[in-house]
Amino acid sequence: MSKPAKFGTFLGVYTPSILTILGLIMYLRFGWVVGNVGLFKTMAIVLMASSITFITGLSASAIATNIKVGVGGEYYMISRSLGLEPGGAIGIPLYLCRTLSVTFYCYGLSEAIIALYTSTQGAVPEYTLQALTIFFIVLVTALSGKSAKLVLKSQIPIMIIVGASILALAFGILTNDLQAPVTEATYSSAPEGFWYVFAVFFPAVTGFTAGIGLSGDLKNPQKSIPKGTLGAVVSGAIIYLFIPILLSITALLTLEQLSDPDAGVTIWTRLALFGPWLIYPAVWGAVLSSAFGSILGGPRILQALSMDGLMPKFLSKLSKSGQPTVATWISGAIALGAVFLGGLNTLAQYVSVLFLTLYVAVNVSAAVEQLIKEPSYRPKIHVPWFISLLGALAAMVVMWLINPIAFAFALGLEALILFYLFSRKMEQQWGDASTGMWIHLSRFALLRLNKKKISSRNWRPIILLFVHNLKERMYLVKFCEMLGQNSGMLTISHLITPEDKDEINRRNEIVYEMQKDLENEGLEALTEVNVVTDLKRGIYNVAASHGIAGLKTNLVVFGWSQTYEGRIQELEIIHDLAMAGKNIMMMHFNHEFRAKQNNRMDIWWRGKDNNGDMMLLLAYLIQLNRKWNKAKINIISIANSIEDQRQLEQHIDHSIKEARIDAKIKVKLNDGDDILNQLIKGSKKADLVFTGLARQMEDLAEISASINRVVSSLNAVAFVQNNGMKSDTPIIFGTSSSK
Repeated sequence: MSKPAKFGTFLGVYTPSILTILGLIMYLRFGWVVGNVGLFKTMAIVLMASSITFITGLSASAIATNIKVGVGGEYYMISRSLGLEPGGAIGIPLYLCRTLSVTFYCYGLSEAIIALYTSTQGAVPEYTLQALTIFFIVLVTALSGKSAKLVLKSQIPIMIIVGASILALAFGILTNDLQAPVTEATYSSAPEGFWYVFAVFFPAVTGFTAGIGLSGDLKNPQKSIPKGTLGAVVSGAIIYLFIPILLSITALLTLEQLSDPDAGVTIWTRLALFGPWLIYPAVWGAVLSSAFGSILGGPRILQALSMDGLMPKFLSKLSKSGQPTVATWISGAIALGAVFLGGLNTLAQYVSVLFLTLYVAVNVSAAVEQLIKEPSYRPKIHVPWFISLLGALAAMVVMWLINPIAFAFALGLEALILFYLFSRKMEQQWGDASTGMWIHLSRFALLRLNKKKISSRNWRPIILLFVHNLKERMYLVKFCEMLGQNSGMLTISHLITPEDKDEINRRNEIVYEMQKDLENEGLEALTEVNVVTDLKRGIYNVAASHGIAGLKTNLVVFGWSQTYEGRIQELEIIHDLAMAGKNIMMMHFNHEFRAKQNNRMDIWWRGKDNNGDMMLLLAYLIQLNRKWNKAKINIISIANSIEDQRQLEQHIDHSIKEARIDAKIKVKLNDGDDILNQLIKGSKKADLVFTGLARQMEDLAEISASINRVVSSLNAVAFVQNNGMKSDTPIIFGTSSSK
């Protein structure tokens, strides 16, 4: 395959941009604008419109000088700045706009040629216009699919002809009768007023992004895009300020002739040297150049969308000369289909407004990059964030002025695309400003949170769950997420030791695999892989120091080990974590833990170690889940005498009333049986049992055997140890109650 041609600033950026700016509207509408609003207001329109494009050009240049720009032009820059989904939401409509623009330009070229023919030969059938349009679409598609170099070089003679037409206009006016400049605004053929005239003229300045669309074909995009784009904007503004001066001082045409909406190109042919012999070829060349710019840029956006996984992969296939041939011919086919749509003038307004959303996105991208202050954002051209936002706001105002319905349609369409792309949960291989924005917001929130005293009223579960095999422990994740209820936070930690060399080398990959496993289950949690020298000491170190600012971990969760050695080690770790003041929950499930009609949760309230408060809170958090909101909570306790039974019932009843939780109290008299047997018999049919975990652990083997006895007999058990919630401190649902 031959090496694709790469272009410099002049041929690759400046030429297509300036030729798209100096396009059909310059010839068709400048006389009409001057005739309606006068010289000064015309210059105001030019300055305002050019200011918007200049700000957008600055924003695009800032982004381009900060990254290595690849194929896709504006789409590439937006997707690498705001992210894949926002980039796609802009890129897909932008591709359609560029492709439909080919139809509009070729249709306009056909109309211009036929208009010259009909002035002498009479009207021609509609199908002739369509046939000529199809011919031009096939021509520009074939040439651009064959060689971008050939197309770009063909624009040099076009630029010479366009430049000659402007000089011919100046020479023709200055060598004839002149008058004082027309400054009065008459609005004779624009009764809607100044902003209507502005909206009609504005598309004349929007072609400056044509060169950016060829970013993947440039030798040095970081250098060429700023120079070529800003050069084209400034050159176009100067020319556009010069032309109305000429039109306002000529005495060859009356004010009524200038403002005639049907005059179009004839204003130039009447005034310019050589008249129609030079102006018509210049008009045709300008329109053809714009069509070439669209057919070159559109397929490259489609190619970039394909490379990023937003479109089928075959669309990014290149020819031997390095051209996106498949994407080009598909774009040509879409342009051909649009020929038969009819009502192209109405459709053109929607395309213009959709195209302007690109301005908004480019300016917002540059503003966001400045605001979040990413260390990696080091552009050679710095644009203050408020300038970029001003450009975005101005572009939105212009969208509204052009067509309010099209404005609403454009935003609605892109919002739908954005929603769809987010729902696909696509993988992105690069960092973007959205990540930096969340980091910036997180920093702001954490600094404010750090200044606040976190009281028991603000308590919510910040959970750390240790798992070795996530898929095997997914039931634990589901249970912990239930406790969070969208207000807490769950972190899943996977520990590896230096002996696990394979896992150490792929620890980042393990984090990603854990996230994919959670996504497959519809779960959300933070995931991390921690490298520790020793599992026992590692668990303690990670759990004891886990969290940041006011988001310190307050509940450490384990699954009950399946081996004797693992259980003993787990109890040792729990003992150490208790000394660090961490609340602990140890879980075991014998059956799938799921919601059903009237689930039952039993809390064994033994009045020791303040575990009752914690268990009641956890049961309440589970009850907040939609599928568990009808679950029944039973608080069960054992009393040694009738007097103890009465006092304990009163005490628990007072506690749950303070807590505003519905629960049924069952205080039983001790029947002399082993306390574990009473627990097992009393909660055999419960879906979930909460019981305390003693803080004093002298005989670990005996404790392990007791726990194993309980977990093997019940459906689901949560052993809770409260090491952080004081007995005299109010908790989020009331006041602490157990003694």
